[in-house]
Amino acid sequence: MDDLDRKLNDAFPGYVVRKDLVKQVRGNAAVPSYVLEFLLGQNCATDDEEQIKLGIERVKDILAKHYVQRAEAGAIRSDIKQTGFQRVIDKVSVVLNEKRDAYEATFENLGISRVLVDSDTVKNNRRLLVSGVWCIADLSYSANEAKDESPYLLQKLKPIQMSRFDFEGYAEKRGNFTMDEWIDVLIRSIGLDPSQMGKRAKLFQLTRLVTYCERNYNLIELGPKGTGKSHVYSEFSPHGILISGGEVTPAKLFVNNSTGRIGLVGYWDCVAFDEFAGKNKRPKADIVDIMKNYMANKSFSRGIEQVTAEASMVFVGNTSHDIAYMINFSDLFEDLPTVYHDPAFIDRLHAYIPGWEMDIIRGDMFSSDFGFIVDYLAEALRHTRALDYSELYRDHFELSDTLSTRDKDGIQKTFSGLMKIIFPNKEVTTEEIAEILEFCLEMRKRVKDSLYRIDETFSRVQFAYRPVDGGSWVNVETLEEIDFPGTYHARDLVPLEGESVDEAVIEVAEDHSGTTVQEVSAERVSVPAIEEKTLFEGHKAYRENQRGVSFDGLFGDYLKGARRIEIIDPYIRSFHQCRNLMELLEVALRYFDYKAPSLEVHLVTGPDDYDVAKQRDYLDQIANAMAPLGLDFTYEIDMSGIIHARHLKIDDSWDILLDRGLDIFQKFDSGNAFAIENRMPEMRRVRQFEVTYLKKD
Repeated sequence: MDDLDRKLNDAFPGYVVRKDLVKQVRGNAAVPSYVLEFLLGQNCATDDEEQIKLGIERVKDILAKHYVQRAEAGAIRSDIKQTGFQRVIDKVSVVLNEKRDAYEATFENLGISRVLVDSDTVKNNRRLLVSGVWCIADLSYSANEAKDESPYLLQKLKPIQMSRFDFEGYAEKRGNFTMDEWIDVLIRSIGLDPSQMGKRAKLFQLTRLVTYCERNYNLIELGPKGTGKSHVYSEFSPHGILISGGEVTPAKLFVNNSTGRIGLVGYWDCVAFDEFAGKNKRPKADIVDIMKNYMANKSFSRGIEQVTAEASMVFVGNTSHDIAYMINFSDLFEDLPTVYHDPAFIDRLHAYIPGWEMDIIRGDMFSSDFGFIVDYLAEALRHTRALDYSELYRDHFELSDTLSTRDKDGIQKTFSGLMKIIFPNKEVTTEEIAEILEFCLEMRKRVKDSLYRIDETFSRVQFAYRPVDGGSWVNVETLEEIDFPGTYHARDLVPLEGESVDEAVIEVAEDHSGTTVQEVSAERVSVPAIEEKTLFEGHKAYRENQRGVSFDGLFGDYLKGARRIEIIDPYIRSFHQCRNLMELLEVALRYFDYKAPSLEVHLVTGPDDYDVAKQRDYLDQIANAMAPLGLDFTYEIDMSGIIHARHLKIDDSWDILLDRGLDIFQKFDSGNAFAIENRMPEMRRVRQFEVTYLKKD
């Protein structure tokens, strides 16, 4: 256990579980993770290894005895008849049989139906009436000759979810953790390893959870396959439902006008549509119109009556092109069915998660540390649905007046949801509020900027905030806007008739300051005039997940003609850090003037905490590789542990300050010789970092 594991166990005893235990007990049981963690929470919510082992065996025994495998359903039905009693774990749904004036249950895996259920059980668990709930049920058997009655008798039915939750205690104990620690706890609770992610990626994961704690929140996530887009909606909470295939009837989703029965939005906190994208899909126009009305007004029509509901709507799907193609030739919503590629629908979306920034889920990304039992966290989120945390920013910041009502609504709902998730106790600093608010502005800006491209009636607005007591506006940019400045705000990407591509120009709107953005050729390539380059002096900041960054681009021009380079970085220790050093030396060689006798490079770093001998071996190999090429590489390992600042000192000309040192790239498959990230550093995603270029006198 690490420090965070111990801290979490001390603060929330009985409500945390080691996340790798789910895999150990699942076996071939096709049940959601929250069902397994419910059982683990009853038997393994401890940090005692012996108790965990005993608890795992108990859970395995429970699943072996009571979980209903479809292939064994006949044998279990026979056991109930022979013994007269059996406890089962199965998915149960209930319908009202008006002819019998009785509620009847269907057990999905067991394959039995028309089992009588008492009214109080249905009243206390209304989700039984829609799509089914995983339950622990006690069944007995009593033969009868009636054709319309089941011989199975329901003795007891217990939905698999917590019966009580203390929100005040939960919020109070949140104060024991810093913001970063709490975010890591939440990421672990989802089942992922936070050490594999940057801050931005973690916030994207938490944004998925906003649908559980914010009423009527409309979220979309489009991106490549395999990034875990639907996991949170199928496995995380008993209060959400995932509709596979992305298509559903108005009767099932909203209301059945023939029976008057309310649909999914009346019973679930979150309704998610999986595989929502696909131009070949042809959803019925009537459901699109009802959905747009519901997303805007939180209500839908049932005959002459208006019905309100609180379910959040989530739309997840796969993209068919990469982000460069979408920005340069189409838009971020290009893969939606035609009826949904509609400004009226898109404008009702509060946030857009850029799925292309999410990593493909790998086996090493899953957590083996402690996290909340997901049912406990799900109840914490559900408790806050009636609360509004958006006022937390209003005492400190104001939004631009150019934002529309829907823009502000989307920003505020995302902000409120993330505040509930990260700061349930409302103890938050001004700097932390600004960080979350800026992220929320970006999430809505991605939607609004796409609308600007799709529909000419939309104009660009200023996504910005500033302190309430005045000061400069902070303009927020999406990462795509930074990566594709020439075409991001283009409306017309097709040359006019009779023009060649070289002649076509793109109409671009005015920027926030009122000056006209330069027209860009349809080739989407900016070719600067050939002139002597003036080296930049000052500060640059790079966003997490940004691409197009390399050591050559950062330092190449500053290394031309260099004779001596000093690298001060306390973290040149592990293999990937030494690999980064090697790449920097390759850039130095590229700009080395071979007329000079040699290029001296000296490294000052700290010792590896686990294996200094291996660290020295890596650095010696680098020195040996560079020596025949005229680069004299030396190093010293400072054992005092007092060096913290990170610099790149070039002769007596430049001092380049690096807040992260050379460790700027996110993890990638360095062992794959065919990975494009190995061949082209510009294609790697970076961590958030800053560089300051200081010219010496």
